[in-house]
Amino acid sequence: MLAKLTSKNQITLPKKIIEHFGQVEYFEVSETEDGIVLKPLRIGQAKLVREKLAKLGISTEDVKAAVKWARK
Repeated sequence: MLAKLTSKNQITLPKKIIEHFGQVEYFEVSETEDGIVLKPLRIGQAKLVREKLAKLGISTEDVKAAVKWARK
């Protein structure tokens, strides 16, 4: 199966793959030596995301600024 990267850096994943994950809206994205890894984040894992952001030193204000920048 193929997934195409658009000019806006978006990737549409094949439906056959996504069906295995149910109602997942968010994926944790990481880079490996061989490629990109997507891990589904389930509802209730928001705490894990907040902890990871804190560990990386990313504040709520940083996120707001990034969203504002991205929407320009």
